[in-house]
Amino acid sequence: MPDQIPTFEELPLRPELLEALTSLGYEEPTPIQCAAIPPMVAGHDLLGQAATGTGKTAAFALPILEKFAAGDRGRLPTALVLVPTRELAMQVSQAVHRYGRGLGARVLPIYGGQPIGRQLKELSRGVDVVVATPGRAIDHLSRGTLDLSDVAVVVLDEADEMLDMGFQEDLEAILDEAPVERQTVLFSATMPPHIEKLARKHLNDPVRITLGQDKSATGGTDGPRIEQTAYVVTRQNKPAALGRILDVESPGATIVFCGTRNEVDELTETMNGRGYRAEALHGGMSQEQRDRVMDRVRNETADLLVATDVAARGLDIDHLTHVVNYDVPSAPESYTHRIGRVGRAGREGVAVTLVEPRQHRLLKAIERHTGQKMSVAKIPTVADLRARRFELTRAALREELLDDAADLDRFRVVVDSLSDEFDLVEVALAAVKLAHDTTGGDVEDEPELPDMTLAPPGKDGGGGGGYKGAARTGGRRPPRGGGSGDTARIFVNVGRGAGIRPKDLVGAIANESPVSGREIGAIQITQNFSLVDVPADKVDAVITALRNTTIKGRKANVRRDARDPNG
Repeated sequence: MPDQIPTFEELPLRPELLEALTSLGYEEPTPIQCAAIPPMVAGHDLLGQAATGTGKTAAFALPILEKFAAGDRGRLPTALVLVPTRELAMQVSQAVHRYGRGLGARVLPIYGGQPIGRQLKELSRGVDVVVATPGRAIDHLSRGTLDLSDVAVVVLDEADEMLDMGFQEDLEAILDEAPVERQTVLFSATMPPHIEKLARKHLNDPVRITLGQDKSATGGTDGPRIEQTAYVVTRQNKPAALGRILDVESPGATIVFCGTRNEVDELTETMNGRGYRAEALHGGMSQEQRDRVMDRVRNETADLLVATDVAARGLDIDHLTHVVNYDVPSAPESYTHRIGRVGRAGREGVAVTLVEPRQHRLLKAIERHTGQKMSVAKIPTVADLRARRFELTRAALREELLDDAADLDRFRVVVDSLSDEFDLVEVALAAVKLAHDTTGGDVEDEPELPDMTLAPPGKDGGGGGGYKGAARTGGRRPPRGGGSGDTARIFVNVGRGAGIRPKDLVGAIANESPVSGREIGAIQITQNFSLVDVPADKVDAVITALRNTTIKGRKANVRRDARDPNG
């Protein structure tokens, strides 16, 4: 990674986009954005290898918005973004809308599980950018409701996952419908042969970008002085998880790294509400404000510094014990720079990373770069927190008892007067309770946080593979998604005679229902029908979704299998 990272102002972006990025709290471009934005704005095809969480969405969204024509842009879309899941379609659509608000960007996500009538209405009114799952894009193309004749840019995001989910034929058909004279951009976390083949066929002399690959075996983590631990947690539970981890760890000074200024401000307020002395540090603050913050941290009147990468550059805090990656950093190099804040000059330190379930690839890229395996721990439970608080109370009392200068004898009159009325043990218990309340008290109001696991990679490192072996053997296996393990079997009245393959069923279920490809269990396909195991708590949603869509162009009759051994 270059020593001097350019600012957004140094990239070829119009003022409206720079204003949007500033309002969203973005301080500097990530490596993938630095590498991808200039060639995309220049009109080159692009083949990028980068994992989820590296800033890919802005890397392709900003160049798309940069090319928007002034005035009336007409009814037909000029950009098409294809993504593997409806969750990602919503995320990308929301991001493009936020970046392009100042340009009046009309963005429409189209995916299964959403009433198609609304999509038809918006398409007829006119859109600039369509973000679609392949199955629903094909559905609109077959209806004649999605016209790609004006599309100038096609982006395939997380292409390896789309191929793992069985969408190769759909992708080929969609790309064939788009104009030949277009810009094509493909992002993938891995580059197996079938991705390379797709790129050779549909990309024209692309600029290649590869991030997050090994550059050294050690990666500069400065050896074993830094204890590295990851906790798997959903985005909405991150603030509570961070508080729980810090409560149990009881660190000294701690830096928490966030991705944007807004996130820094919000998390600082949350942690102050939890009782921590937290200070914010980011590029939106004046130098005088930053100096005051650092004085409070160095004087130990603040114990938690919540900061962006750019604001924390060059900081050296002698009593720093912990670094927390609240967001997994956008590149492995950024990770080593962050955790390098501890472990300096022979000091020991702890690096904590909060990882979302789908971010296994980012974690693996960091491990390859550092040459070290990161342990994955469970978020402390309420029982763990209660035990830790009792331990702190005991330690505080023991320290007081061992302190020769504590002058405990002056409190004897209180104990003697109470001992006439109460048992001495009861007096001691009451005193311990008062002491315990000053160290955090009990945890009755603390909610249990769900125990999450990393979503396992598929055959090629993707998140949607692995179902084919079960289908071939006819054997059974549990769902892959870390749920309860209870499954239900559904009957679908199409089989080999209709050209149905396992990937067709996985693709239909993953894109039309709330079940991901990783959660789908055994698949059995006969000549005339198919049987699929899905999570029992989502079976009704799957049946409803499949009844409202088509599989390989055919309307399917779907119901619970009457012979389901799990039912």
